[in-house]
Amino acid sequence: MNAKKTVLVLSALLLTTPTTLAQGLTNLRIMAPAAPGGGWDQTSRAMQTVMQDENIVKPVTVFNVPGAGGTIGLAQLSNAKGDGGQMMTMGLVMVGAILTNSSKVDLSRVTPLARLTGEYEVLVVPASSPYKNMKDFAAAWKTNTGLAVAGGSAGGTDHILLGLLAKSAGVDSKKMNYVPFSGGGEALAAVLGNQVAGAIAGYGEFEAQIKAGRLRAIGISAPKRQTGIDVPTFREQGFNVELANWRGVVAAPGVSATDKASMIAALDKMHASKAWQDTLKARKWTDLYMSGSKYSLFLKVEAARIKGVLTDIGLVK
Repeated sequence: MNAKKTVLVLSALLLTTPTTLAQGLTNLRIMAPAAPGGGWDQTSRAMQTVMQDENIVKPVTVFNVPGAGGTIGLAQLSNAKGDGGQMMTMGLVMVGAILTNSSKVDLSRVTPLARLTGEYEVLVVPASSPYKNMKDFAAAWKTNTGLAVAGGSAGGTDHILLGLLAKSAGVDSKKMNYVPFSGGGEALAAVLGNQVAGAIAGYGEFEAQIKAGRLRAIGISAPKRQTGIDVPTFREQGFNVELANWRGVVAAPGVSATDKASMIAALDKMHASKAWQDTLKARKWTDLYMSGSKYSLFLKVEAARIKGVLTDIGLVK
């Protein structure tokens, strides 16, 4: 091969090889520690699509390890020490599940990479309810701690939010009447049928009924009002409560500094891409991106906070 042809071949390789591959990140595997179709699975497959389409990393494969709020997958990842080609999608639900399932493996046994997305929760009441806002609800709650509030599984995000609200409102969280349902549809039916005083879920689960005037959202767990959502925050009503049902990514323990840097760089690049931003808009995911050392610190603080809430509720000793 003459010098001119060599230069042309090298130029073609530089143009077609992803930047991240040059950093050593290839054959990336993303574990979704839940069954196909759920939030962690959707997030994993969205990452796969953007990373491959944007030539950030190729190939990317997704595999599922369901069970026990993600803690089965967490245990498997913790045994993959030093594996710099694997990530796992996780989130707030796993933080709680580690405690409520008495998991032998916690998040100190993995390598934090980044927080990706989240959804804020709302407390809703039937349109005919006498509670017009969170202050009305809290006043009645103090008088009657048996006010029933529906939500998802015990110890999950909805339950955690109610515990935070109880503490902020001066209500004994061990006495609160939380009614858990396995699916959002059941909680929705319960509040629409006036079987409970209120219900908690991500805004998206109640959006249609709120806009139709069948439900009234009396507070959202965001730090500030959200664009396109006409619901006051709990904070602005005097309740120091903020909670996002966030999703993030971690790697195996003991990965090299180089592998960790390559994985974080790939996630940073994915987040900055138009394709990812378009995905966020299309799926109505709130962008809560945070990577590296900031995310490591966030995880430690969040784990301690959630342990405190679940202890107050009585689910963790």
